[in-house]
Amino acid sequence: MKKPLIALDGLDLLASAVLVLRPDSDIAYANPAAEILLASSSKALTNHKLNELFINCQELEQVFQEALEHQFADKRLDLVLERLGRDPLQVHVVVSALDSAETPVLIELRENVQQLKLDREERLIDQSQANKELIRNLAHEIKNPLGGIRGAAQLLEMELPERHLKEFREYTQVIIKEADRLQTLVDRLLAPHRSPHIVGDVNIHEVCERVRSLIVAEFPNGLKIKRDYDLSVPEFRGDKEQLIQAVLNIAHNAAQVLSARMKAGDAELTLRTRIARQVTLAKVRYRLALDLHIIDNGPGIPPDIRDRIFYPLVSGRDGGSGLGLTLAQTFVQQHMGLIECESRPGCTDFRILIPLP
Repeated sequence: MKKPLIALDGLDLLASAVLVLRPDSDIAYANPAAEILLASSSKALTNHKLNELFINCQELEQVFQEALEHQFADKRLDLVLERLGRDPLQVHVVVSALDSAETPVLIELRENVQQLKLDREERLIDQSQANKELIRNLAHEIKNPLGGIRGAAQLLEMELPERHLKEFREYTQVIIKEADRLQTLVDRLLAPHRSPHIVGDVNIHEVCERVRSLIVAEFPNGLKIKRDYDLSVPEFRGDKEQLIQAVLNIAHNAAQVLSARMKAGDAELTLRTRIARQVTLAKVRYRLALDLHIIDNGPGIPPDIRDRIFYPLVSGRDGGSGLGLTLAQTFVQQHMGLIECESRPGCTDFRILIPLP
């Protein structure tokens, strides 16, 4: 049984993208949500055919033809629709047959948010695993030559003639100090893989309060730290010191980029805890999870590094080591969790998800 044609005025109010098609697959109407999803005006979309919008349109065209032949009233499918020069769309598609000779088919497109989320999580986990392997191998390759360079500089300094000691000691000290600095960097890279995982009962609000006190001590003026805690979040088993370090790394980065707002006196950092339900992490479904947000009202993460912020040695500020977020992600993943980030000017939100008992 075919559906009657819905009033187009009503389609304008829908949050999902809607296309109404003629029998030859020309688009007769596109609602505002379709304009947003397809990044094109209604005027530009109308009178174009489906295969002019998407490169891999064969399956959608087949379903469109079935709707024309009245083989169903509604049909649902998940598709990845590729577009020339744009990112592919992962969408849930509803194709409906309408009771109209002029516009017999309606296609509704909804972004498949859950699939997008799963794909993003999978990329973060794969990226983190690759980072760990890279860091471990690189650190070990650097460590041995560093010891040789430092030792050689010390021996050279001991062998310098007295009359040249003062003149050349400055150079040997530069070598020794730089070797020590690189050694410290290597030790930081290897720290998550060396340190034992000390498991105990963790109260996430004690973790947040510890981080808050450290941030307040370092940034006493111009920064307001808001606490928005859900006290029903239960304790869980974990390494308290690792979690303090993970949250501190994120909060400290946020405080540093808020320097301009601190001078203006309106810098804000929010620590928010909630319980998330039915969460999928690394393809495993958990009934409950800690949902911790660290939110700042700073300038946002630069777009050119937004997809790489958890890579080692990637930093958005001058003088940053680029290790803080890498280590934070490693520590959280050791708790079977994940850190996600959404950022725009005026709001950067780091979200830590950790399974709860």
